[in-house]
Amino acid sequence: MSEGTYPYAMGGVSIWCEQLIKGMPDYRWEVVALTVDGSEQSVFAAPANLDRVHSVPLWGGRNEKAQGSPGTAFTGPYEMFLRALITPVDTLQPERGRAVFLLALRGLYEYAESGGNLGEALVSNEAVTMMLDAWQDLRVEQTAPAPTVADAVQATWLLEHMLRPLSAPAVQADIVHCSMNGLSMLVAMVAKWRYGTPLVMSEHGIYLRERYMSYLHDDAPHAVRVMALSFFRSLAGAAYLITDVLAPHSSYNRRWQLHNGADPERMWTMYNGVEPAEFPAATSEPAVPTISFMGRIDPLKDLHTLIRAFAIVRDKIPAARLRIFGGTPAVNRTYHESCERLIEELGLQDSAVLEGRIERAVDAYHAGSIVALTSISEGFPYTVVEAMACGRPCVCTNVGGVAEAVADTGRVVAPRDHTAVAEACIELLENDDLRFNLGYAARRRVLEHFTLAQSLQMYRDVYERLARPLEGAIPAPRLRPAAPAWLGMR
Repeated sequence: MSEGTYPYAMGGVSIWCEQLIKGMPDYRWEVVALTVDGSEQSVFAAPANLDRVHSVPLWGGRNEKAQGSPGTAFTGPYEMFLRALITPVDTLQPERGRAVFLLALRGLYEYAESGGNLGEALVSNEAVTMMLDAWQDLRVEQTAPAPTVADAVQATWLLEHMLRPLSAPAVQADIVHCSMNGLSMLVAMVAKWRYGTPLVMSEHGIYLRERYMSYLHDDAPHAVRVMALSFFRSLAGAAYLITDVLAPHSSYNRRWQLHNGADPERMWTMYNGVEPAEFPAATSEPAVPTISFMGRIDPLKDLHTLIRAFAIVRDKIPAARLRIFGGTPAVNRTYHESCERLIEELGLQDSAVLEGRIERAVDAYHAGSIVALTSISEGFPYTVVEAMACGRPCVCTNVGGVAEAVADTGRVVAPRDHTAVAEACIELLENDDLRFNLGYAARRRVLEHFTLAQSLQMYRDVYERLARPLEGAIPAPRLRPAAPAWLGMR
């Protein structure tokens, strides 16, 4: 299961998906990809053991309002859903809140599975009224603007899109593996409820944390933003509750998962791995001191900090260069332009360049004396491990599992601190022995801990532990129609 990644977009999660599929040729695979409107084209060649890609569009088209009441088969679980969503977390026992939300999701799925049009029901006049009533009954932010009918309409419209996976056909498989928490877990839940399929969930970054960050500057009304973030928080907790094996990609991610209700008995920390032969140690250095960046052009990568840091580096080392490799998604064109403007404002046009997509990532790492990553959010980034495999020491910000990867083979500084980034870069660029020794240690660390073979074996162990013949799966019993009395929250 993927959302906005494999096989329609490049990036670390997509690389990981392809590694799993190609690395286990004795398994047959299907991919369910949540997409924008279903028109996306694959950017990966399909491996021989990938049988099918199912696209589940979230934003293509819009459901019309139901012509009548959707009935109690919908309103029962939807009231439970709203109250679990809007009730402040600290007024409930967290475990109870997650369980109630999971039951509500299942009730909505069963409404769709039994022939109800969930999309129409979610944007019906009755759903809008229920949303507004729940807001008014449970509102605790007295200082915030009172929710309006327009807010309720916008919120129900947003929920209709986010809950579309509950209406998608149930996937028949021996195991369902989600590449992240979030909306793709709704598809996994449907398989669990319909067929009893065991679920594995990996988290490269923390989906919930990144949703919080993405809504910081969203221009939606306050009530709608609060509802959306509450939905993602509740969904994350429900996903941890239903998943059989959680596979965080770093100890940092593990801590976030535990904080949000994950069961430590079902967690296996699994680091990303790379194929060392594809990232050989560099045998030479560039002619001038050079900092390389490899990755997509994205606000989460905080290239502004890297560019500002490089201005300080060049003042100290006039011959230094900054080479920024990586493509720019269409939605990030404005950010790309802001990076170019900052380079001009700082007078760095002759020494700092955004070079665009590069055919082979290894060439980007070899192009630098050191490699820098100044992100404000990461999981366990491939770019760091790949650069280390090439024998390049890294200067990185302390986000996600970065420090776990780098350890003492590079320099890790606070995010958004361009002065600290600059000082670390200057230290490594001016000290040849230190740079060479750290580069050697970095490759050795990858060979010992972060190879693709090690990563694949861990996943194979999990799959073999969970797999069982599909014929033996027994669908879980259906829920009784939900009723407001179940809630006990009035």
